[in-house]
Amino acid sequence: MNGCDMTCFGLAPDYVRAIAPYQPGKPISELAREFGLAEGDIVKLASNENPLGPSPMALAAAQDALYGMALYPDGAGFALKARLSGKLGVAANQIVLGNGSNDVLDMAARAFLTAGTSSVYAQHAFAVYPIATQTVGAQGIAVAAKNYGHDLAAMRAAIRDDTRVLWIANPNNPTGTFLPWAEIEAFLETVPARVLVVLDEAYGEYLPTDDRCDTLAWIERFPNLLISRTFSKAYGLAGLRVGYGVGHPDVIDLLNRVRHPFNVNAPALAAAEAALDDIEFLLRSYALNRAGMAQLVAGLAELNIETVPSKGNFLLAKVGDAARINAELLKRGVIVRPVANYGLPEFLRVSVGLAGQNARFLDALSVVLAAFAALEPRPDPCGRKACL
Repeated sequence: MNGCDMTCFGLAPDYVRAIAPYQPGKPISELAREFGLAEGDIVKLASNENPLGPSPMALAAAQDALYGMALYPDGAGFALKARLSGKLGVAANQIVLGNGSNDVLDMAARAFLTAGTSSVYAQHAFAVYPIATQTVGAQGIAVAAKNYGHDLAAMRAAIRDDTRVLWIANPNNPTGTFLPWAEIEAFLETVPARVLVVLDEAYGEYLPTDDRCDTLAWIERFPNLLISRTFSKAYGLAGLRVGYGVGHPDVIDLLNRVRHPFNVNAPALAAAEAALDDIEFLLRSYALNRAGMAQLVAGLAELNIETVPSKGNFLLAKVGDAARINAELLKRGVIVRPVANYGLPEFLRVSVGLAGQNARFLDALSVVLAAFAALEPRPDPCGRKACL
């Protein structure tokens, strides 16, 4: 052991060393190297990405912005915040920009949590909530899930005197569960004003029209509400990392105090601004997701695979020995997401892809399940005694 091992590592806080790092979906390039596959033959349905790719308008804007890459981006994100302000009907000082919405979640933890405080989140909720909590030395309180989703009554009961942040994702990742907005609004009425409620709406653009709600209108009544959104999903900009949070100006002011300078790069700012104008692309993404979700649900039902009803762009499939099945799918060039780290070892999370990609997954899963069934020992109809 060298000197740094005995000093630098040893001086790191215990709560940092105890963090289980976030597990991203396996990249296509990594799987290709691992099994000697051609990248073009691999289907990735693991990270809830938009299978249509980026908005064409966003792509063009990002390419134009590359010519200015020698210059720092606008650290305040003035143009994007102005566009968001007009589109959302909120003041610019109610918006904070993030390097993806994960950055906004991390800002909330760093601004409001310290050692000796706690945050509350649901079992099976997004892994960043406990990671962001633990990073600052606060204690995470995981509340048992209800039908794979949030149990709001139990979460309210879990709030302690030292609780400073409560996290809700709607729809929830990785389960896809959805809470009626009226239930969340009623819940906010009961949360102490000293507790910041972070409402994560990363998948909001995939909600059917009847399930949508102007949650931004709640901020005037609930100044302890922070809403986070992203351009990574329906807008197809996951690789550029740009998201935003909307809240009371005093909350946003605190987030800006802990926000890293120039946290959103210039191509991301330009692409996000253009993506807001590409309504046709957003509608296509929504329609594709609806059709693909129906395809996956029907196909999995034919395989007698239980699924959790989802309002996102992904689906939980209860396959049994998920780790073993996932390993076999990888050999066949199909990447999905095992979620044992979320306390769901029997499930795989499958992102909605193009029709051909969805079919490829269903075909591969059918082959794997059939192979496993053939290997299972058949019961002896005579029991331990020989048949007479």
